[in-house]
Amino acid sequence: MLLPLPLLALTFGLFDGAAAQGSVTDYAPTTNVKCPAAPLVRVFTPQNQSLHPQEQAYISTRESTILPDAWKEWIGDGSGIGYNASVVQAMQGNWSRIGIAISGGGFRAAQYGAGVLSGLDARNESAKAAGTGGLLQVASYLSGLSGGSWITGSLYMNNWLTIKDMVFGNGGNLSGWLLDLNLAAPAGIDLFNQDNQYFFGSLVWSTTRSNFFTNDSAHGAGQLWSQIPETPAFQQYIPPFPIVMSDSRPVGSNLTTALTPEPVVYEMTPLEFGSWDPNLSAMVNMSFAGTHFVNGTPPNDTACVTGFDQAGFIMGSSASLFNQILDFGTNTLTGFSSQDASGLLYVLSRQLQEVRTRANDVANWPNPFQGLKSQTFEDSSSDWLELIDGSSNAENVPLGQLFVRARGLDVIVAVDSSADQSTTLWPNGSSIVASSNRMSTILLASHQKFPPIPQTPADFISTGVNRRPTFFGCNPTQNPPEYPMVIYFPNSPPLNGENPVTNTGTFQIAYTPIHTRIFIDQVHNNTIGGFLPNTTSPDPNFGKCLQCAAVDRARYKLSPMPPRSDVCSQCFAQYCFDPWNPPSQNELPGRQFAFVDPDPQGVSGALSFFAKNKAALIGGFVGLFVAIALLVTFLIWWKKRKHREAEYSVVKDLHDDDDAALLASVGLDKYELKPRRRGFFKGGDRSAFSFGF
Repeated sequence: MLLPLPLLALTFGLFDGAAAQGSVTDYAPTTNVKCPAAPLVRVFTPQNQSLHPQEQAYISTRESTILPDAWKEWIGDGSGIGYNASVVQAMQGNWSRIGIAISGGGFRAAQYGAGVLSGLDARNESAKAAGTGGLLQVASYLSGLSGGSWITGSLYMNNWLTIKDMVFGNGGNLSGWLLDLNLAAPAGIDLFNQDNQYFFGSLVWSTTRSNFFTNDSAHGAGQLWSQIPETPAFQQYIPPFPIVMSDSRPVGSNLTTALTPEPVVYEMTPLEFGSWDPNLSAMVNMSFAGTHFVNGTPPNDTACVTGFDQAGFIMGSSASLFNQILDFGTNTLTGFSSQDASGLLYVLSRQLQEVRTRANDVANWPNPFQGLKSQTFEDSSSDWLELIDGSSNAENVPLGQLFVRARGLDVIVAVDSSADQSTTLWPNGSSIVASSNRMSTILLASHQKFPPIPQTPADFISTGVNRRPTFFGCNPTQNPPEYPMVIYFPNSPPLNGENPVTNTGTFQIAYTPIHTRIFIDQVHNNTIGGFLPNTTSPDPNFGKCLQCAAVDRARYKLSPMPPRSDVCSQCFAQYCFDPWNPPSQNELPGRQFAFVDPDPQGVSGALSFFAKNKAALIGGFVGLFVAIALLVTFLIWWKKRKHREAEYSVVKDLHDDDDAALLASVGLDKYELKPRRRGFFKGGDRSAFSFGF
């Protein structure tokens, strides 16, 4: 869950917003804040949905001022895809509304999402030349889950950088993604701030506050999800509207197995936290998330909380699968540095200092929906919500938020880096099947229908659609179409037959720079390359085919509806999934499926530690409970040997030394923090890029 990400020296105005609530290095929420007079919770029904007014305004303004030029830049006058200028002119104001969903899957997912986005970004020269670069610019929404939320948060909290600068740095004030395994003892000054203790009830909270969201010594403290609208890029309507999603575990259930589809799925935008699920259908103002509301109102007019929406905590709430590693792993602390060990022991000893009434293996959110929808909302009577990894209900691609009827999306890009296949770790469509099933049952009243897809994971494999880009829902039978088109980009072997490096394990928590560069290159090349049946060659026309898919729903908004062009018809014959005439995996020869490490000597001590424990980590939850029991026993013994004052002193000294050394070296005070830069030493320094846990 912990994500080391770069931050520009100019912090995009975010520090100004944070200053109103405290120091830029504050992790603690601000309590006892005067509540505004306007309602902070809104309730609706599946049949009467509405977007937050600011979300609607952002989408509308962007569609009228930014997207016309972006579409023109991408498809020109339409002649390249077989449409005449009059048809393209008629599409002005009627363009397809597009969303992109980036799956979970740990570091692998963050890197895979980065590679796909680079292939869809007009700022990338090779993507632009291939014709795929430009889709990102015309997209209206970007959703992320778990590892996908890390790339999402990285982009928005760093002012919508290019993937190249984000991942590899710019050679100047931006270092790129770096692995610094300082998991539990952040250099921020207020780990022990009293305001934090009220919220200290879960490992996910106490660790993600040190989220390594930046490479400055504040580690992203004070950077709030609700401050994304203050960034220059957002104020200029440049990026799509961001969404992060998380699953919930019914409070008190203590479930240690995969969720069923029924529990509420939550979303987190810069404006709101809540759910479109019919069982809840309610939202709370994100700036005041962390406030206890009952029947939509706080206990009194000074009971509000602000600053709860730390960006790292938002991403951690979507990616709390990593808690299982911490729960198990810390009974063997030799795999960590002394600083990490001290911090982890402090965090976990907190769990022994008082009787806990809340779960320690989730992200605990004060329940803003207490008292609402008591007939259908199973956590209506609970004081807290238990948020867990967004893939826990088997929906590893965050599609649900993009199928919400009120958002009216026409085309949805599904970026799937799931590791479904047990030996080779490629996706098999399980997540897409799970989303389709949930959409057709639980979400039938609140969400759009799902387009036709292969019915089972086995069908995804046999048809080969898990190995190459595929368009689902190309030929709706109604107008308006009864479902959006889904463009599927699965993590797949290199189409040219090279050895794959992208099918890594979810619990691999370190990547060398060499591996990261090859990883993203392979994903980028697959994204811009499409496929040619029965060859290992890229499709030189895939850029045009992607443009065809993006504009096709715009035809349905015109009257009379123009026919699909010959160019696009040929593309659809190759890339569209036809359930009555499905493709075959035999059309994709020469692929290599077994992972080959591109940098076998570049393994960190942390990676070795987790690799040794991998079987235990994922082998079953029985082992998890045994490990927790052993850990508690160990901590009780440890606690007898040290006084609480010593515990505080050890970690505080680490913080003070880290801050003092860093700030003295650059001559700054704590309000002038700049990102650290780290070079690679001669002789093969293995400092790794990190895509976060």
